[in-house]
Amino acid sequence: MDSPSEISIAKTKGFFQTMGLFRSIPEATEKKDFYSYLIRSLLKVERIERGRVICTLSVTSAVTNPYNTLHGGVVAAVAEEIGLACAKSVVGDKQFFLGEFSTAYLVAARIDAKIEVEGRILRQGRSVIVTSIEFRLEESKKLAYISRATYYIMPVANL
Repeated sequence: MDSPSEISIAKTKGFFQTMGLFRSIPEATEKKDFYSYLIRSLLKVERIERGRVICTLSVTSAVTNPYNTLHGGVVAAVAEEIGLACAKSVVGDKQFFLGEFSTAYLVAARIDAKIEVEGRILRQGRSVIVTSIEFRLEESKKLAYISRATYYIMPVANL
């Protein structure tokens, strides 16, 4: 008879097999910036203002998980892109970097769904910018995901 730990290990391995972890990655995905291009191809810019960016995200089969819902990594990648765009709209040519990032996954977006993504500045200081990125299902306006990203502005060297 198998021990509880052996059963747990077998179940975990079965979960990873279901998720496709042991399959090889297609060669086409090995190209530089493949995933960045994929993410950008799903976004349509609707509006850009100082401190605010609105886009539409299309959920295609290329970015879904085995449950046919939007992959969590795609949500994070899109949120990072939109947060960066918001920050860029207010800092001009100053350099900055992502310091903190969090996402709440509230409702799963199904394949073929359209999602309204709105990013905005929550706080802007001399050395920090905090952004909020909301993902709403276009049809119902239901909040599906929400992210918060904090960007740190690089100090300017005095020479």
